[in-house]
Amino acid sequence: MNLKETLIHDKIELPEDFFYNIQKYKEHLFKWNKIHNLTGAKDEKTIDNFIHDAVFPISFLPKIKNLLDIGTGAGFPGMILAFALPQTQVTLVEPLAKRASFLQFIKGDLELKNVTVVKKRVEDMPKEIFELITSRAVTDTAMLLKLSEGFRDANSQLLFYKGEKVYDEVNETLKHKVIKAKNRHYLLIQGD
Repeated sequence: MNLKETLIHDKIELPEDFFYNIQKYKEHLFKWNKIHNLTGAKDEKTIDNFIHDAVFPISFLPKIKNLLDIGTGAGFPGMILAFALPQTQVTLVEPLAKRASFLQFIKGDLELKNVTVVKKRVEDMPKEIFELITSRAVTDTAMLLKLSEGFRDANSQLLFYKGEKVYDEVNETLKHKVIKAKNRHYLLIQGD
């Protein structure tokens, strides 16, 4: 199955322009990646897996007004979620200039009004409360909880994209659940 068939099979509801945006995103990513090495993913199959991985949580997340993605990198999961959730204001935090420039270029090229790119470390951002905080492949859960402190309240949720070692990073005092997918463990944590 290709990416579109897989997402349809998984019953993930996506806006009409999602696949157009994904196609343009991939074209730009492959061009930029040759020069700037934005991601280790170099082939379409790997990128499609990353995209599926990023968007799968839509199948279990509630509707949200805003989200903060810590360490967006080349756009996973934050930019992909922005394509999938056009009614959600998405803030992408990426300290590396080449990646932040790429994200800004995608925002401009696709005229994404729901995206804000912040070229900073999350610790250097002004505090603001988000309904959802996401992160993939940045650091361990304890550090992510610390980094997200000024950006969440009791109603916020945190969604961390993890591997099998997620169980080593959580204990029963943390109000959480782990949602398992094919190659991913999604750690969903209720705010404070």
